[in-house]
Amino acid sequence: MTAESSAPVPAPGGDRPAALVVGAAITALAGAALAVVGVWDMVSALSGQEKQLALNEFGGLVIVLLGALPILAARALLKGRRWGRSPAVLTNSICLPVAYYMWQSGGVMAAVGIGVGLLGAVGIGALLSPKSTAALYAPHEG
Repeated sequence: MTAESSAPVPAPGGDRPAALVVGAAITALAGAALAVVGVWDMVSALSGQEKQLALNEFGGLVIVLLGALPILAARALLKGRRWGRSPAVLTNSICLPVAYYMWQSGGVMAAVGIGVGLLGAVGIGALLSPKSTAALYAPHEG
């Protein structure tokens, strides 16, 4: 890791563009949703009458850890760190096939799938917008 890639890059004027903030917020929301699902999986395994608790608890722990990466990426984006954009775009890209399969389920899941798909598409667009790119990759002094 070089000093250039790890150093925060302030946006011109010291403000973060709205697109970068929106992309980071959507990414953090996706990470928080994953973490909540992981905790729910662990709690349901502990409160249930299943005989193989360890597998469900471990799966829940893995999902919680998977939710931590988007949250860390969103935090990095808000601090102006370049590395946060790749995992954030990946997280928002994964929302698109999830939305498709939710849509295929029909009913209430189709409506939720539309919301997930819209959030994923808006997140990708916000993170790859020219203003976000300029804020993260602007030349800096030093």
